[in-house]
Amino acid sequence: MQAALRAVRSHGAHAQGTLSYTTSPAHSLQTWLDLTEQLLETGVDSIAIKDMSGILTPMAAYELVSEIKKRYDVRLHLHAHATTGMAEMALLKAIEAGVDGVDTAISSMSATYGHPATEALVATLAGTEHDTGLDILKLESIAAYFREVRRKYHAFEGQLKGTDSRILVAQVPGGMLTNLEGQLKQQNAAHRLDEVLAEIPRVREDLGFIPLVTPTSQIVGTQAVLNVLTGERYKTIAKETAGILKGEYGHTPVPVNAVLQARVLEGAAPVTCRPADLLKPELAMLEADVKRQAQEKGITLADNAIDDVLTVALFPQIGLKFLENRNNPAAFEPVPQAEEAKPAAAPVKAAASGVYTVEVEGQAFVVKVSDGGDISQLTAAVPATAPAAAAPAGAGAPVTAPLAGNIWKVTATEGQTVAEGDVLLILEAMKMETEIRAAQAGTVRGIAVKSGDAVAVGDTLMTLA
Repeated sequence: MQAALRAVRSHGAHAQGTLSYTTSPAHSLQTWLDLTEQLLETGVDSIAIKDMSGILTPMAAYELVSEIKKRYDVRLHLHAHATTGMAEMALLKAIEAGVDGVDTAISSMSATYGHPATEALVATLAGTEHDTGLDILKLESIAAYFREVRRKYHAFEGQLKGTDSRILVAQVPGGMLTNLEGQLKQQNAAHRLDEVLAEIPRVREDLGFIPLVTPTSQIVGTQAVLNVLTGERYKTIAKETAGILKGEYGHTPVPVNAVLQARVLEGAAPVTCRPADLLKPELAMLEADVKRQAQEKGITLADNAIDDVLTVALFPQIGLKFLENRNNPAAFEPVPQAEEAKPAAAPVKAAASGVYTVEVEGQAFVVKVSDGGDISQLTAAVPATAPAAAAPAGAGAPVTAPLAGNIWKVTATEGQTVAEGDVLLILEAMKMETEIRAAQAGTVRGIAVKSGDAVAVGDTLMTLA
């Protein structure tokens, strides 16, 4: 963070530090006061309290803001999500305690996974010492505009229709919740969301009660999905989960699960220094590699080539493919259009909203049914329990895909002798890299996939003879 702060300062920009609010046996009011002091010592210009899960209670908000303002002369903001229904009250109590700014969203884009409505807070504060001076009529015209914009993207919205009290326990941020829903849909397991939400607190405890904020929220969430879908906790440990256990993401609030840590370290020592100090300079090498591949594939890089280099660095699985097709509209899905109003039809019994798997002439499809029976997001489904193709008698044990995703790298070679636990290939699924390891010792035969291939649950990837 200190390196990022120096970079921000060198460009004359405003550097805001953040308290990623969470609750656990490892967190208390003193925790946040200590972190506030540490942030101020690094030289931040302001501090934001980020309540990404909507778990900051109104009284806790009042106490936290009051204590920080009492001790430190710093501009303080509050960012709270509306998922649990407490955010509006938390904002109001924080304002009473002296917070300098709060985050809201225009009403047509507010609530559920997002933030409290701007208009509601403006009306609440009107005529008080905290009157915002904003014009409700002008805000309504903005809301009307975004109401139409939102209609275009209705099919991509999550399932949440109102307050979700489950988040008070799972502490899942709004963005993480929509990501979980999407991941489970891809795996044809949308009905298992409650199991995943119950598993998340357990994974978080194993990882040292780490706050659920990007990127650690995605890591914890995806590991919880893996634990549920594979039917065995930590049967598969994602690369990023292993990184937290090894110390590659820095210190956790309390020590991580010692058994899991020993498993991923395999005798090595955990990282105890600043993790970034262990990184070798790689930008020049990456830049040369991207330019080489661009020349080989006939890709025209941007005038400011570093932008394209960073795209590939951040998204190695799809970065080059994007650059190759960015001027080809046919390679991308069409821009969503707002649905036209449908003519009135004879009354029918409303269908229960939700995500369903429907079989038509032997082919399974995942469909989303909205209130009233509207169907959207029709996609071919791969049965989560689809059996792998049987290997020929005596041919050995098939290695199958535990998740739907893309092959990132095949590390085993044809005829290679492997031991139990050796990494055979790496699967990119749910934005994470998952190592597929040998369940037994054997010889690799019949490798059926290569880097970049898309696979479904249960697909045979290779065989161990």
